[in-house]
Amino acid sequence: MKYLILTLKILLAIFLIYGGFNHFYNPNFYNGFIPDFLPNLAINYIIGAIEILLGIGLFSKGYKKKSAYGIFLLMILFMPIHIWDSLKEEPAIGSKSASYIRIGVQILFIIWTYLIYKTEEHRS
Repeated sequence: MKYLILTLKILLAIFLIYGGFNHFYNPNFYNGFIPDFLPNLAINYIIGAIEILLGIGLFSKGYKKKSAYGIFLLMILFMPIHIWDSLKEEPAIGSKSASYIRIGVQILFIIWTYLIYKTEEHRS
């Protein structure tokens, strides 16, 4: 179980750090997920920075549990965005089917991060 959790943490950190950098490298990719009344570029950069910091935090002494909890909250925060996107006539990326798959993946991320958080909680 120890190696499974370590593998899950590494994969999650890679996903978050890569995604965070992508918010800076290709911010237009995320514009369809951001409501029009919000400043797209600022939101992209803020979320990107948060993702990078949380991904790094999974391996930072004293911040593992906090980072895992932060990622858990971030994944919950993203869920309504994916649901909202799936209700649009034309989803931000891909088809309606792809938007439904993203909801399923988001549920997986919520469970994944909760598992990591609970594991870190028991280590504290």
